[in-house]
Amino acid sequence: MSEERLALLPPRLKSALQTLGSAPKALKIELLLEFARKMPPLPEGMQGRLEQVHECTTPFFVHAEIKDQRVHLYFDAPKEAPTVRAFAGLLAEGLEGESPEAVLAVPEDFYTLARLEEIITPLRLRGLQAVLTRIKRQVREAQN
Repeated sequence: MSEERLALLPPRLKSALQTLGSAPKALKIELLLEFARKMPPLPEGMQGRLEQVHECTTPFFVHAEIKDQRVHLYFDAPKEAPTVRAFAGLLAEGLEGESPEAVLAVPEDFYTLARLEEIITPLRLRGLQAVLTRIKRQVREAQN
């Protein structure tokens, strides 16, 4: 990823991706599992507001909203699906509370900095990209 594109990443997302990218393969799996454990719980009453990301092979749901000019993210995925839960935890850590402009500026291939292709299949990576696409669309809709 070029320096110019790196500069587009919010600091917490950039830090998380750099940590993953510099980790050996075995540790990278452990770090992803840690992100899966960090996936925030879904608040009461949020169920009906989430949108399914059909590109994910596992049922995965997301909702982004803006409150006080900050993006707030909500996710739902089965407990037995650590990969998609890791994606949710990573995105929550990296994007929660950011400005809409910062979220919209994240490059579609942001995950390449983490070198996730070492441990994640291309199909799953496309799912992660689709999650970001949904988040961005929902943020744009919330701005209008």
